[in-house]
Amino acid sequence: MEPLHHECGIVMLRLLKPASYYRKICSDSFAGLHRLYLMMEKQKNRGQEGAGIAGVKLQASPGEEYMYRERALGSGAISEIFDGLTEKFSKFTPEQLADDEFVARNCPFACDLYLGHLRYSSGGTHSISEVHPFLRRNNWRAKNLALCGNFTITNADEVFQEIISHGQHPRNYQSTYFMLEQVGHRLDREVERVFRIAEDMGLKGLDITHYIEDNIDIANVLRTSAPIWDGGYVVGGITGSGESFAIRDPWGIRTAFWYSDGDVIALASERPALQNALNVSADRIHELEPGQALVINKKGEMRLEQIIEPKANLSCSFERVYFSRGNDIDIYRERKELGHQLVDSVLDAVDGDIDHTVFSFIPNTAEVASFGLVQGFEEYLNRQKMQQIRELGPNASDEDMERILSRRIRNEKVAWKDIKLRTFITAGDSRNALAQHVYDITYGTINPGIDNLVVIDDSIVRGTTLRESIISILDRLGPKRIVIVSSSPQVRYPDYYGIDMSSMDHFIAFKAALELLHDRGMWHIATDVYRKCREQLNKPAAERVNCVKEIYDRFTPEEISGKIVELLTPEGCKAEIRIVYQTLDGLHKACPNHLGDWYFSGDFPTPGGTLLVNKAFIDYYEKNYK
Repeated sequence: MEPLHHECGIVMLRLLKPASYYRKICSDSFAGLHRLYLMMEKQKNRGQEGAGIAGVKLQASPGEEYMYRERALGSGAISEIFDGLTEKFSKFTPEQLADDEFVARNCPFACDLYLGHLRYSSGGTHSISEVHPFLRRNNWRAKNLALCGNFTITNADEVFQEIISHGQHPRNYQSTYFMLEQVGHRLDREVERVFRIAEDMGLKGLDITHYIEDNIDIANVLRTSAPIWDGGYVVGGITGSGESFAIRDPWGIRTAFWYSDGDVIALASERPALQNALNVSADRIHELEPGQALVINKKGEMRLEQIIEPKANLSCSFERVYFSRGNDIDIYRERKELGHQLVDSVLDAVDGDIDHTVFSFIPNTAEVASFGLVQGFEEYLNRQKMQQIRELGPNASDEDMERILSRRIRNEKVAWKDIKLRTFITAGDSRNALAQHVYDITYGTINPGIDNLVVIDDSIVRGTTLRESIISILDRLGPKRIVIVSSSPQVRYPDYYGIDMSSMDHFIAFKAALELLHDRGMWHIATDVYRKCREQLNKPAAERVNCVKEIYDRFTPEEISGKIVELLTPEGCKAEIRIVYQTLDGLHKACPNHLGDWYFSGDFPTPGGTLLVNKAFIDYYEKNYK
């Protein structure tokens, strides 16, 4: 119900055949660009603050441009970039665009190698200079570097100091920029290493250049750059001489998938982007493993390199619950299972009265979880029917059989997203009143005063939309009880790996826990946690613990849910409100291969994340109570 901004999207594409091949096979002189466009559009559910692309031509002559970049801001950035390229190409005749040599010489971005990025800034800054890919220029092709990533580095200070220690003087403190300089510095050293070998072999002039470009090893660059990075990331890059790479963090927090055949090598943040753009089945697409890099040399030869020893596999479970496109077959199944896992809890919430309960969902991203919840209730109802039929015995009447068999789970679409209201023209109570009309409701789906209404959501983070609009909207239908169901557990902690949840006071579960401390005369626990968090700041990384857990340890999840109900129930609501959350156990059963749950459990996978959650509580406490 509350849209969360989240991590970026990345695309990398290497064409392995000459342009004439793709024109013959696809009747398309710009097959690479069109595939890049599709892969980016199919990930538009990710970062929507900006987009950028970079490309490299391998056959450019000296004096000709060989490395290109275009960037744009806003949710329409992809269209702006590619519409701009279309306009540039429109000045050429069809005959010219059918001439491969003409296209290669005269058309920008008629490249062999591409990098694409969809940006969301977890730091909240919005300018074209901060849109990826970042570009580092040099007169040696091999030293040119374009870099982009889906990442948040939690030890930025340490990385920055490491760069300074090598004598560099970065011009700003943005993490992407100084990572570009760090990787660029190691790329320079790799070029110089191969240069010395070429000199020892007696090579001169362009022969040295060709030797460098044919023998540079990007894996060496990554081994001397990436191990210091703490956080969740997939970082991709291309060089001016045609090498490319993508590396995934050793915990597997952020996702990346790759595909290779004789025509192309491609990588994307989400599997369906590759499936749709390249028309391949899921079983032919591979996941980049934690700590692993996909490296492609100038010749188009690909290999996988283990750059960092993999840690415990803690890939982001929120990616499965909410962020990724639901048409990935594994994510679709997992979201259905998340709903299925909630049957017993919802059954308790409606006191077992399924004959007077209507099921629905808000928003659309919760639809698949709704399928799983309803399927689970249908299975439960079928078991009831079988038991009732057995109890009738062999002489059951047709009327009795019809009465039993006619029972159904009532699944309705009770709310429809209508329009994006322009609430900026007003404020206060008027703004909240307008917010109550964001959804239209389907009157007649509920028997007023008799039926329960169960509405499933994928997550409840801040609770603002529930309190200000959704519950009041649903209450107009006149249900006896409204049960709000979250297919994910209570969000209790910030995220520091790419999701826009970094402040403690964003979370309704955190507010509820603090209210319970006040109500029960236990506020000294919050003061003790503040003191312990400050002590953590000076501890070595290996000894850090998340002290904020102690805030929640005093209460059961049910107690916190009960207080959340009090905080979110709007004044004048007639229906009884209950809230049901997924359990951590249910989450892990539904997503057994994606155990990263730090925003729910507080178990941060990296020392940097643990440090930052303690800092977040310190900031909150000092802002509000000192």
